[in-house]
Amino acid sequence: MRARMVELSWSGQRVPAIADELRCSPKTVRRWLHRFNRSGLDGLEDLGGQGRKRRITEAERSRIIGLVRQPAPGRLTVQADGELAAADESGPPEWTLDALAAESRRLGIDVGRSQVRRILLAEGVRWRRTRSWTRSRDADFEGKGPGSSGSTPARPTARRSSAPTSSDR
Repeated sequence: MRARMVELSWSGQRVPAIADELRCSPKTVRRWLHRFNRSGLDGLEDLGGQGRKRRITEAERSRIIGLVRQPAPGRLTVQADGELAAADESGPPEWTLDALAAESRRLGIDVGRSQVRRILLAEGVRWRRTRSWTRSRDADFEGKGPGSSGSTPARPTARRSSAPTSSDR
């Protein structure tokens, strides 16, 4: 479109006519024509360096994404002798956004929880969410008691509308 502005200008059209034809403002046409006159074809290129610079590098972003692929340091794993143990019992058992941000800072990457979330969403990476329940295949495992009674509905029933229906008339 920028080259077309120059072409139309060379053919003798005035700025308002060029703006109408290209469906842009006259100010835009003038800006690009002035840049072309100053810098030639290079003036029609986008200027680099626009916008805010990233605070963390691509390598740091990759390290954050790589953390999610590793088991959390506090996660229990079955050892060779059959016992459960964690690499770091004080560490988080599951990756959460807070845990990922804290681990990133420990690795020297200055990043906050919301930025970790944006990075993972941009890459399509899913992180684990903490669950408040557990199940075990261990025969000695005891649950916390019976579940809900059979009379408790699994999900709420739909409310009836107070608006009259055709059968109410």
